Amino acid sequence: MNKLLFYICIFFILANCSNKTTYSGKILKNEELQNVNFINKANLINRLGYPSYVDPIENKLFYYSEKSEKKSIFKKEVKYSYVFVFKLNDDGDIIESQVFNTNNIEKINFSNDKTTNEIVKRGLLERVFGGVGAQQELPTTP
Repeated sequence: MNKLLFYICIFFILANCSNKTTYSGKILKNEELQNVNFINKANLINRLGYPSYVDPIENKLFYYSEKSEKKSIFKKEVKYSYVFVFKLNDDGDIIESQVFNTNNIEKINFSNDKTTNEIVKRGLLERVFGGVGAQQELPTTP
């Protein structure tokens, strides 16, 4: 029993002595981060590869990159964490680019823009008495 306890202690000591580097999202090199002023979509994809997320409604490309180091079981340090956002026009040219450092997430200002509901247009009576009355049931069989 004492040998088993000894081996378990040795295992935890050796496991805590090693550093582990973890990458999430795109693995970007310092050369790629030096010049992020791209002209068009083709140039951007050629340099950084395909994006982490594509927003088809706003026509934006998102690249996420994070590097963290785990020094022990209880200590994890995030070296960098960035979100790159590129807005494109209809021709594929980049018209706006933004970089967000998500390590300082407290300093990021959230947008107050709201999406309008243009699908259902309601009249004055429906706005005032919208929830009043019997609900119509849709047929479940064709």
